Amino acid sequence: MRVVTMKNATKGTVLAERAEVAGTSATRRKGLLGRTGLEEGAGLWIVPCEAVHAIGMKFAIDVVFLDRGRRVRKVREGLYGWSFAGCLRAHSVVELPAGTVKRTGTGVGDRVEVEG
Repeated sequence: MRVVTMKNATKGTVLAERAEVAGTSATRRKGLLGRTGLEEGAGLWIVPCEAVHAIGMKFAIDVVFLDRGRRVRKVREGLYGWSFAGCLRAHSVVELPAGTVKRTGTGVGDRVEVEG
């Protein structure tokens, strides 16, 4: 799977040093299911995607919804258990370790850069 670095260009912070890109139907469907956690600096970028769920997940995640221009449209912190989150204006979703949104100060309107 392709791996990229994702930075919050607006705040000058790093969202994920190693974000895997889920760009196929199979990788988007699987997402983070079956994993026991996400290390600090890791993430999953699901392209395209407008909604995610945490059913069957064993850990909490932060979710960042991006539009086609990679502007943050919505954030959801601590998604866990039987939770769902969606954003109809999103083109992709970044799943990150819980606490990443707060640590990086990421919010609606921020611009995300992708390298790699």
